[in-house]
Amino acid sequence: METATPNYLLIIGGVLFVMLNVAALLIWVERRGLALFQDRYGPNRAGPLGLFIVAADSIKLFFKQDWIPPFADKPVFILAPAIVVVTVLMSFVVIPFAPGIIVADLNIGLLFFLAMSSMGAYSIILGGWASNNKYSLLGAMRGAAQMISYEVFMGLSLMGVVLLSGSFSLVEIVEAQRGLWFFIPQIVGFVIFFIAGIAETHRLPFDIPEAESELIAGFHSEYSGMKFGMFFIGEYMGITLISCMIVTLYFGGWLGPDFLPPIVWFILKTLFFLLIFVLLRASMPRPRYDQLMEYGWKVLLPLTLLNLMVTAGVVLWMNE
Repeated sequence: METATPNYLLIIGGVLFVMLNVAALLIWVERRGLALFQDRYGPNRAGPLGLFIVAADSIKLFFKQDWIPPFADKPVFILAPAIVVVTVLMSFVVIPFAPGIIVADLNIGLLFFLAMSSMGAYSIILGGWASNNKYSLLGAMRGAAQMISYEVFMGLSLMGVVLLSGSFSLVEIVEAQRGLWFFIPQIVGFVIFFIAGIAETHRLPFDIPEAESELIAGFHSEYSGMKFGMFFIGEYMGITLISCMIVTLYFGGWLGPDFLPPIVWFILKTLFFLLIFVLLRASMPRPRYDQLMEYGWKVLLPLTLLNLMVTAGVVLWMNE
């Protein structure tokens, strides 16, 4: 059995440190971005450009009373927020940020990502159920149906990329894009993956599980303090993960002109998609729950299957 080298441990520590801090910084980016898009002031008092709002929020969450309702199922109630953070962090294990900067180059990296994103559904289901609250349970049921449904379209949309690259390894998928980024031949797969990613992270316009005008705060209504903070961090790490996956699968990962290092190209592309997530929140209305499910099964499923069939046919024809 191989022992972990110092360099390997440095990569693990670096990924953990950066991802947890990116999630915190995204709070500030989103608030400033929403203010810009909606023509109003964002955070502008605490520190330069309101940057210290991140520290203020973090300190507030750490020192807030960690209250567990007496009617809740205590062990499950405590476990649920941890699941979302662990599953998202585990997904970052297989993402290649640059040549040599990856925690584990698994030959089934794409399947590992899909498995971890599926596990994330448990945090919503268990959190809502353990709260023993009708609003929380309704939010959990919505979240379960939404996440499980859109995982189907997410998985199928990625199969076109697998056919073109001939591999489930994310490093090999990036290398296969040296001639042409996959978002051009797989534009349909990219759009479906992006929509499914929004639904998986339950961000606006698909924040149905926590629709505040209907369900107070949905599945995390009974959570406070750092347990609520873990759901919050999990959501922001989730959109970072989806942005990283879009860049890796469809936009050439770290590939770019030589005047910038590969890691910088990866960061710039990821930041672009993070800003798209913020823009969507600022501009899109929330659909009804039945519309969301109908859109998935009646529109996205046929499109993913058609994309898969056409891609398979073209690959077969080109290999003859």
